[in-house]
Amino acid sequence: MYKVKEEMTLMDYLLKETGKKRNALKNALKYGQVFVNGTVQTNFAFPLHNGDEVTIGQKQSLAFPILYEDEDLIVINKPSGLVSEQTMNNKSKTAYAIVKDYLTKKHEKIFLVHRLDQETSGVLMFAKKKALYEALTKHWNDYVKVRSYVAIVEGKVIKGGTIKTCLQENKAGKVYVAKEGKQAITHYQSINSSKGYTMMQITIDTGRKNQIRVHMAEVLHHPISGDVKYGGHRNSIHRVALHQDVFAFVHPLTHKEMTFSADVPEDFYKLGSTGAKKYKKTLTTYVFTCILNE
Repeated sequence: MYKVKEEMTLMDYLLKETGKKRNALKNALKYGQVFVNGTVQTNFAFPLHNGDEVTIGQKQSLAFPILYEDEDLIVINKPSGLVSEQTMNNKSKTAYAIVKDYLTKKHEKIFLVHRLDQETSGVLMFAKKKALYEALTKHWNDYVKVRSYVAIVEGKVIKGGTIKTCLQENKAGKVYVAKEGKQAITHYQSINSSKGYTMMQITIDTGRKNQIRVHMAEVLHHPISGDVKYGGHRNSIHRVALHQDVFAFVHPLTHKEMTFSADVPEDFYKLGSTGAKKYKKTLTTYVFTCILNE
């Protein structure tokens, strides 16, 4: 870890402090191996300030990217199609099992603190210490600040808003809106529309099973592309177009705010949504507004 003592751009600082060649540093930035104050940073010109902490991560050792790892936790970019953990109805290989095998070789433990649907890709965090696991699971809403997703939904959505319902699950494993059940709160905002699809930024206050998928389909009446289970149509990228791009929380043991991000999958843009630069700017502004307002 490097401690910044003067203001300069990230690339200039890395060249000065690490002694590595520019191409090697470009690759480290490109593949999410450079962290500023615990957050992945890929922008060469990112401005550093006195007191910032810069870390260059380890080489990737798994079939999917490790977004961050330290002695307390490990964060991955889970691919679509991979189950977070084994369930009664799904005995296939899981993200938990893969990361557990990786950590066991290093004589470290693993605790699952949250989950993503099998069809959803993006930021998934595991704890390495029981104290961290217990603090997060017992006081989740006190520590977790942002859970942001990007979805491509069918049709054109212009306005943003908030959806509050109760959700229940039937015997077939399908979730639906009901008068009774567990409360689910979803905030949504349109980023861009094109060719029959809308790219949406979505944040959640609750983490119910299939929450975003049900709210988009049953309440907003714009199912997520590829989500056949909830009324969507099959698409050309052969997956449900839902991705967790940002997860931010306050570390219960160190009290530091940590933010992890996973870039929107490139194939999302094949569905007709454009304006990646506009999206990134909107997302950064919105997410950090959420954090500051907590």
